[in-house]
Amino acid sequence: MTACANNWALVLAAGEGSRLRSLTTTADGLAVPKQFCSLSGGLSLLQEAVQRAAAVAPPTRICSVVARQHRCWWRGQLHSLEPRNLIVQAENRGTAHGILLPLLHLAARDPDGVVMLLPADHYVRDEAALAQAVRAAASLAGQCRDEIFLLGVEPDAPDPELGYIVPASRSRHGASPVTTFVEKPAPEAARALLAQGALWNVFIVAASVRALLSLYERRFLGTLSAMRHAIGLDGGDPRHSPAVTDLYRRLASADFSRDILEGQTHRLRVVAAGNCGWTDLGTPQRVVDTLRRGRFGGSTPGAETSSSLSLAAQHQRLLRTATVGASGGATS
Repeated sequence: MTACANNWALVLAAGEGSRLRSLTTTADGLAVPKQFCSLSGGLSLLQEAVQRAAAVAPPTRICSVVARQHRCWWRGQLHSLEPRNLIVQAENRGTAHGILLPLLHLAARDPDGVVMLLPADHYVRDEAALAQAVRAAASLAGQCRDEIFLLGVEPDAPDPELGYIVPASRSRHGASPVTTFVEKPAPEAARALLAQGALWNVFIVAASVRALLSLYERRFLGTLSAMRHAIGLDGGDPRHSPAVTDLYRRLASADFSRDILEGQTHRLRVVAAGNCGWTDLGTPQRVVDTLRRGRFGGSTPGAETSSSLSLAAQHQRLLRTATVGASGGATS
């Protein structure tokens, strides 16, 4: 199945990756945001996300939201995208605003469009299996334009750092209504959610642009109006935006899952992604666990941008440093 010519894909790449900083800081002290790193050589996580986007949208409809302060990294890694498809944030104000800004740009270009939100910090062992689920969700979003479709994967542990989706039923085909949506529950609550048959929220979302914007109207109507006005003042330019920059300085941080999706369960549907080997590379431990499992199915070492910082190499460097430090302490 080929990418639908009417779909959009939005790669979310403006985060700081602060939880992974101990692993993404070079020996010279340079902190490289995780999306610009590779797992074990080859393409960066961001470039793999762009490849993932190609499963659901044509190249001219793949966009990415990026941070102005990360320009030295994304300028080269996203050279294949059209310039107007790069939406630049002046500051990080959380995922809710990081999604709203590009949504408003897409709404101006294609108000009836369907968009897939794809984070740029995931590892997927079986890209073909994920692509099948992504296309299914996009197709459903095109048919049911008032609903929000989330991808969910089978949990292997009660991880309190992830989001949970409890489906009303476990159908292997199509989508299920959602009975419960919880972002980062306490450990005890996470175990209870697993007992209810919860899936992990992988933060991959398919919906019409109008449906996503309608979520903001319930809780962030003032921000929605202010950002739309600021974009208008900037002439719709996603890269040179003084009015949007000024607005961002006054915005409080907001999270898309917690502040937008939670409490709007009646609008949500979940599509099971099957056993695709998904991992959120959000913490050093998850990166280490993924490296230990091996059999990487993503990019090939030595590919187009092998100069991106390798998390595997960083892990080995830190292990050597710790070993040398321990040896020195033992002999002193």
